[in-house]
Amino acid sequence: MAEIQFSRGVNEEVIPDVRLTRARDGSSGTATFYFDKPKAIDTETNEEVTGMYMIDEEGEIVTREVKGKFVNGQPTAIEAIHIMKTQPEWDRFMRFMERYAETHGLGFSKSE
Repeated sequence: MAEIQFSRGVNEEVIPDVRLTRARDGSSGTATFYFDKPKAIDTETNEEVTGMYMIDEEGEIVTREVKGKFVNGQPTAIEAIHIMKTQPEWDRFMRFMERYAETHGLGFSKSE
């Protein structure tokens, strides 16, 4: 089981678009998550989004680089960036993503 949360205890139901980039030598990488109309920015919840939590049986991966996207002053999306600075961090992130994909019935496609 793998889930993404913006507020502890509340699983985000919107499946993000995730884009990965990686250094040629594999030493570092970046994952950019884009959530279109996520539950976390529902106007009925006034909770501040201060981070994104990726939770699975190994524990928790946290990123604080989270930005809201607004149209006409209304929140419409969230973009979160997770930076991996080492090979072990990349490997841990990929294990999370495999579990997340399996939990939500998703696939992985590699760009050419």
